[in-house]
Amino acid sequence: MQYVRLGRSGLRVSRICLGTMNFGPETSEQDSHRIMDTAHDHGINFFDTANVYGRQQGEGVTEKIIGNWFASGGARRERTVLATKLYGAMGEWPNQGKLSALNIRRACDESLRRLQTDYIDLYQMHHVDRDTPWDEIWEAMDVLRQQGKILYVGSSNFAGWHLVQAQEAAKSRHFLGLVSEQSYYNLMNRWIELEVLPAAREYGIGVIPWSPLEGGLLSGALRKQREGTGSRSNSGRSAAGLEKNRTAIEAYEKLCADLGHDPAEVGLAWLLAQDGVTAPIVGPRTGEQFDSALRALDLTLEESTLTALDDLFPAPFPNPGKPAPEAYAW
Repeated sequence: MQYVRLGRSGLRVSRICLGTMNFGPETSEQDSHRIMDTAHDHGINFFDTANVYGRQQGEGVTEKIIGNWFASGGARRERTVLATKLYGAMGEWPNQGKLSALNIRRACDESLRRLQTDYIDLYQMHHVDRDTPWDEIWEAMDVLRQQGKILYVGSSNFAGWHLVQAQEAAKSRHFLGLVSEQSYYNLMNRWIELEVLPAAREYGIGVIPWSPLEGGLLSGALRKQREGTGSRSNSGRSAAGLEKNRTAIEAYEKLCADLGHDPAEVGLAWLLAQDGVTAPIVGPRTGEQFDSALRALDLTLEESTLTALDDLFPAPFPNPGKPAPEAYAW
């Protein structure tokens, strides 16, 4: 396994991050425990979750599953860089969501209880809170750090200017600020290249892409359809995305076949080649999916392949490959 520093911090994480959103709703607790054990067996030490995962408001089902796994011993907690998130409503009453100092304190304590641990390695804001001032947010996070309940702070779904706001406010308080940003990023969705990625690189914020294979569309969706195994791409947003991008996806799967690599490997390898990306979040449910993610770590795409991928899935602005404003202006 390859390990890198998370942003400008000294924390070392695997270049693959285990996503746990399916634990509970899609994956049984027993199978979830097996997946986490397998992740450790492969050297994956970076696990991502959130207090709202589990699809039962206020229950924190996924965090409870992870907590039970930690409680089973075997140094599982000590070997894991644990990342969880807060923001989403955990109840119907006021102050049970977003980023007030009150909710930050309560949400952290509740996550610690469910996770059966006394600290969180990376505490992430699941979304920007436009109603709460940064002084309040950073003061609350600072208190949690002083109490030893969290070590690092990250964000998710922030725009570039939100990252700047957060870091400048943290700097004025002599606080470390953000060390990571979790963003929607893959070959088919490249908007963060405009401002989020440049801002993250400037401030030393590691980028953790979610949905790295666009809901399965970049993992061989057409081939799986032919084989009758592509359940994720046969319904909802994935089905619409497949039809809209069928020509490009057909060409992509042919390119991958010519390279002799599975489409999922190529999609992850492309992300890993992007400057500023720390670790894509993958949620494997089978040993085969684990193996595919791991093989991506050993796949170095040649410049000609990277160019071909850019041609198939160009960034949606006039001058791809350049940050704002050059991406759309002179």
